[in-house]
Amino acid sequence: MIRLRAGLAGLGAAGILGAALWQPSFARAALLTVHRILAVDPQSPSPKSGGLREVISDLNQAAAKFQSAEAEFTWDQYQSVVQEHDIQTGKIDFERSHGITLMAANIQQMNGQPAPRIVVYNGSELRYYEPTLRQLQIFRAGANRETYESFLTLGFGGSGADLQTNWTVAFEGMETIGGVRVAKLDLQPKSPGIRSMFTHVAIWVDPARAVSLKQVFYAPSGDVRTSTFEVVKYNEPLRSDIFRIVPPKGTTVQSR
Repeated sequence: MIRLRAGLAGLGAAGILGAALWQPSFARAALLTVHRILAVDPQSPSPKSGGLREVISDLNQAAAKFQSAEAEFTWDQYQSVVQEHDIQTGKIDFERSHGITLMAANIQQMNGQPAPRIVVYNGSELRYYEPTLRQLQIFRAGANRETYESFLTLGFGGSGADLQTNWTVAFEGMETIGGVRVAKLDLQPKSPGIRSMFTHVAIWVDPARAVSLKQVFYAPSGDVRTSTFEVVKYNEPLRSDIFRIVPPKGTTVQSR
């Protein structure tokens, strides 16, 4: 049985890795959920203070302009059974290319100690690399691609249409985070598989840039995981090798 403590890589990474591990060959204890708060440029335009229809429209327009983003993160996963927190830090990148969202997360520390791990999703497969173990796990998206990408729609560059395809969306008003006006949305998963992972999700999203500033994932177990993102780069060029993992010789490769 594989037990992965704490979210492995931001909403997108944690969500789709959690979905990948949610297969008969893996224990449910491997499931990952996250809540994140993203510190963004306070000069970004404030969204309209309208209802759900306006928020969805704004997200659609912003998603069409989204190209890339990069952030430093701190993730806090609370495990209700043992009442413990696991804290991870690192960097995460997103890029929208030809209708596909690419994601790369580099986890650097766990609870203040070095714990390097890399998670990359390229639209067709998820790669999870642990340098200290020299182990690379590859999860083919295949029939699970829709599930994987339903998590990515909650992160950087997701449109309002994407949200409504995968979630039942309720508008709960406008709030302010870090000087940015955000829409609070409550999301009920439409997929039975995702419902078994999360009872519901609350997100605080900046409709002007299609970027979530805060997300809360509620697991049936009572677990809640938290993420904070800072030093965001928005629509700036990213290194071409960010979304590739080239492991050294001697690495054990497992394909799922």
